[in-house]
Amino acid sequence: MKKIIALIMVAVLMLTFAACGGNTDNNGDTNKEETPAVTIASPVELLNTVWASYTDDEKFPVAGGDMTEANMNMEGPGVYGLEDAEGFANITHFPADSMAKIDAAATLMHMMNANTFTGAAYHVVDADMAALVTAVKDSIMATQWMCGFPEKLVIVTVGEYMVSYFGNADLVSTFTAKLQAAYPSAEIAVDEPIVA
Repeated sequence: MKKIIALIMVAVLMLTFAACGGNTDNNGDTNKEETPAVTIASPVELLNTVWASYTDDEKFPVAGGDMTEANMNMEGPGVYGLEDAEGFANITHFPADSMAKIDAAATLMHMMNANTFTGAAYHVVDADMAALVTAVKDSIMATQWMCGFPEKLVIVTVGEYMVSYFGNADLVSTFTAKLQAAYPSAEIAVDEPIVA
């Protein structure tokens, strides 16, 4: 009888080990989940995904896009045309001499005061992302602010996209959390206070 019980226990242990072995990948890690690649169709889609994750209580009055009828959005992000480099630079503080490094953009701004929150997403083409991040950071940090002073700047990269946003520290931190939740592969390139 003891032999039969011992054989049954050995069989159960073998089945247990076989079942656990099925969850092992080639590196020997168990239960490792890979983050699926996220496809982003455009800068406005990226911003819309983040903005859509806000609850009604978290949202604030916003507008997005440029002043054209096709692109202006009074309730969320909007496409910003790149034809007017000077106007685009005035709104986003994107360096005008780097316009050739992007081929699409979208904006999201606090409707009452742009310095409370201004965000922009860019599709970067044929450019050194790190150098472009530095150029955008330098441009924003060198701005002479009027009508309020933004507290914090964050620049994030997501694949071939870059997102820069500045303003009230709480609003900026909330946006960062929402962006990272929506795009787990997002990498924070800049997270710094804006000082006078």
